[in-house]
Amino acid sequence: MRIAFFDCFSGVSGDMTLGALVDAGLPIDDLRGELDNLKLGGFELKSSRVMRGSIAATKVDVMVSEKGGHRHLNDVIDIIDKSAISEVSKSKAKLVFSKLAEAEAEVHGSTPSEVHFHEVGGIDAIVDIVGAVVGFELLGIDKIYSSPLRLGTGSVTTAHGIIPVPAPGTLALLEGIPVERTSIKAELVTPTGAALISTLSDGFGEIPPYRSLSIGYGAGGRDLEAIPNVLRINIGEPVGDDMADCCTVIETNVDDMNPELYGYVFDRLFEAGAKDVYITSTYMKKERPGVLISVIAAPGLAENMAEILLQETTTIGVRMWDVRRIKLKRRSAVVETEFGPIRVKVVDTGRGFRVKPEYDDCFKAAKEKGVPILSVYRSVESKSADIGVVGSLS
Repeated sequence: MRIAFFDCFSGVSGDMTLGALVDAGLPIDDLRGELDNLKLGGFELKSSRVMRGSIAATKVDVMVSEKGGHRHLNDVIDIIDKSAISEVSKSKAKLVFSKLAEAEAEVHGSTPSEVHFHEVGGIDAIVDIVGAVVGFELLGIDKIYSSPLRLGTGSVTTAHGIIPVPAPGTLALLEGIPVERTSIKAELVTPTGAALISTLSDGFGEIPPYRSLSIGYGAGGRDLEAIPNVLRINIGEPVGDDMADCCTVIETNVDDMNPELYGYVFDRLFEAGAKDVYITSTYMKKERPGVLISVIAAPGLAENMAEILLQETTTIGVRMWDVRRIKLKRRSAVVETEFGPIRVKVVDTGRGFRVKPEYDDCFKAAKEKGVPILSVYRSVESKSADIGVVGSLS
């Protein structure tokens, strides 16, 4: 497995991401070849070595001949769908733009389909986002982690006029993500950078121990007096006991909340990056029945999880403590069955293997084929030897 760690000590943007990936070893010609699959035309990708402060970095510029370029979400989705990039990259790129549209819709009181992309709908922004996504695929990146994001201050001129920094759309994208406000008068985190990192990152803060394979520095558009204007990306592979990590448990007791609301609370917590959320029935003081809400999250997200519980439930306090997890090694695979391909997790117990089918795939196959879901599960079990695994599905 290969991981990438975003060290965002000077923020993050789309062009800084491209520059850092190229600096870390992504061949620029390979990137150009993949971006040609967009069939857009009207742009040229240029790479150069620059200095930002005392740090040498790679600057990647998207030279655009197109004027304007304002598009709606459906226009951008159509461009991506008609491209010849991989299906995996298509899915991720569309997810990034969909998240952008949701943030802009929230800010402007509209809907994602009605949002009129301005800066982020131009060719340069499309190339930045799609280029970053295909770049990760070309480098074989399996997981992405990030440091907390540093935000600047001041104002910036956009198609909507002069707006404060951070831009409202950027803040909407960063909801639930650890950030640090600075006094640096610059837009350190752009909407494009915020959309990429908030959509693609698997976690913020601490990451598992890893062996560094390459380091890349991507340059921003201008020099900053306070700090080198670069994004550092470290690419590596996990080492040692990569199946052990640290988490924080956040808990609270509730005995006076409408049960209908728990589903919404769960959604909020998972969307904010919770690893797991569960409820345990309990009895409170005065023998009142209640529930214990437990959340497991990365340490860097614990404060935000606590804030969600305080906002979205009737509790007036939460408890938190750090724990160490030990996990069995696992990998993903696909089992071909008579009901179609079913994704599974292959778990190494140390004494053998067992297969756990993905419920969503089994549910979909059972509905489409009109068969009991247990038949799909049994089919996966009978076919598990095809991927070199024998074991129980429990």
